[in-house]
Amino acid sequence: MKALKETNFQLPGQTNFYRGKVRDVYFLENDLLLMVASDRISAFDVVLPKGIPGKGQVLNQIANYFLDATADIVPNWKIEMVDPSATLGKKADPFKVEMVIRGYLTGHAWRTYKSGLRSLCGVALPEGMKENQAFPEPIITPTTKADLGTHDEDISREEILAQGIVSEADYLQLEKYTQALFKRGQEMAQARGLILVDTKYEFGKDAEGNIVLIDEIHTPDSSRYFYADGYEERLEKGEAQKQLSKEFVREWLMANGFQGKTGQAVPEMTEAFVKEVSDRYAELYEQITGQNFKFEEEEAAEERLLRNINQALK
Repeated sequence: MKALKETNFQLPGQTNFYRGKVRDVYFLENDLLLMVASDRISAFDVVLPKGIPGKGQVLNQIANYFLDATADIVPNWKIEMVDPSATLGKKADPFKVEMVIRGYLTGHAWRTYKSGLRSLCGVALPEGMKENQAFPEPIITPTTKADLGTHDEDISREEILAQGIVSEADYLQLEKYTQALFKRGQEMAQARGLILVDTKYEFGKDAEGNIVLIDEIHTPDSSRYFYADGYEERLEKGEAQKQLSKEFVREWLMANGFQGKTGQAVPEMTEAFVKEVSDRYAELYEQITGQNFKFEEEEAAEERLLRNINQALK
């Protein structure tokens, strides 16, 4: 199967273009934007050399699934999913922080904890915790929103307010939205036999000055899921959790000597590994939505995309 690595369209009313780590974003007249989820995959803020077939379709369709399921909590940028890999929406001015919320001590939080630190983004971490153990209450650990090619950096609520990155009134609202979205996401995951472990949300302000949810939500690129079945037993035994997220890609890279540091080379991504990642993304889609994943053939993906986009814009 062929991966959709990038698009290079000239769309009616196009005013600008931005290529992120994963998404190609087309800015259009009338405060519209079109977001194409490519099959690029990034880890440690580095875009890996090979794409993952079907990944963009999975991300786009899961994001749409959750945007629709949370629109009663906070308005979002979406107008219409115009293609399995693309969504048309309203442009918003993004806040310069990403709202990361963690329900469990895992990933970056665990690596910080294991190093001996007991504070993350100004949030105190309890003593005596195990890897993958649930926090008493979910914690919010924001990061700065990095430009392409730079790393996100942990930041505390106090630093955000002191530096004037976000006003206090807006930040308190972002925290409320973050907590409510995570609660909904956890409930929906639980109903499907999963645990939503942690995630991140991005917000912006629309042309009317309203806070809106932007970008993706509860996808395997922005979130970590454990299988609920066997979670407690694995925790007690100190075993790795069975999970559906991008963390296993990061673990594979670390095991092969790559953490995105200067001078490190990305290990070769074999066809077998690429297929394994592709299968994992499809598995998460089916697990979280209860629907079969229909892979749209990528051989003529750009033609299909352009046809569907132009039809929607008309």
